[in-house]
Amino acid sequence: MSRRPVSSTRRLVDTGSFPFTGALQSKSRSSPLLSVGLVLVGAFLLIGYAFSGSGIFGGDKAAVSRIEGDFSCTSEIQRAIPILKKEYGDSMHKVLHVGPDTCSVVSTLLKEEETEAWGVEPYDIEDADARCKSLVHKGIVRVADIKFPLPYRAKSFPLVIVSDALDYLSPKYLNKTLPDLARVASDGVLIFAGYPGQQRAKVAELSKFGRPAKMRSSSWWIRYFVQTSLEENEPAMKKFEQAASKKSYKPNCQVFHLKPLR
Repeated sequence: MSRRPVSSTRRLVDTGSFPFTGALQSKSRSSPLLSVGLVLVGAFLLIGYAFSGSGIFGGDKAAVSRIEGDFSCTSEIQRAIPILKKEYGDSMHKVLHVGPDTCSVVSTLLKEEETEAWGVEPYDIEDADARCKSLVHKGIVRVADIKFPLPYRAKSFPLVIVSDALDYLSPKYLNKTLPDLARVASDGVLIFAGYPGQQRAKVAELSKFGRPAKMRSSSWWIRYFVQTSLEENEPAMKKFEQAASKKSYKPNCQVFHLKPLR
């Protein structure tokens, strides 16, 4: 009975005479440890990079937020405050802000000299921090559905600033809300609205906002102002553009300046 010949390769391995066998076995034993070490080093590098404020995680947080749908015109207001002070002057001494996260805007405005700030939060504040709840407790910030008349008398505030909130209203409610914002203003209404395709509410937030945000074009807004007899404040618009140009400030949101109701 014939036997199958053993290959020369197998023979070398069996006898331990294959020149690289020991190296391969040693490498296979160290590979798991090496892989774990590399993973840990990589993780530490990514964490450090993220918190350093540079690179893809920290260097352009606004860009990341826009992609994920978190971009907020409310945060844009805080960037624009120095320009608004030059544009509106004394009107900035008493301001009403209307929109999501109004507590952050009100807190920032209250740090300005000789400035009174009030806010209307259109949505629930169950997750609000202690500072925001304190503002609500003091009556500085109110939680109110802006589909209904605001709880203020006519011309209660020189300047009314609204951000993000109008993007979540259908025309049916917008027809009531925007004129009411102009009613409580004595000098003007400033609107910060998103650009088409810029931001959307996440699915998890739909229960809060009621509907996805609808980003309207500037031409849509201008037609709407005309149809509802709301007049744009061209002098204020020019002052804002000039001040923004001097400061090299380019808004990430659409900004509209309206006159108050007569």
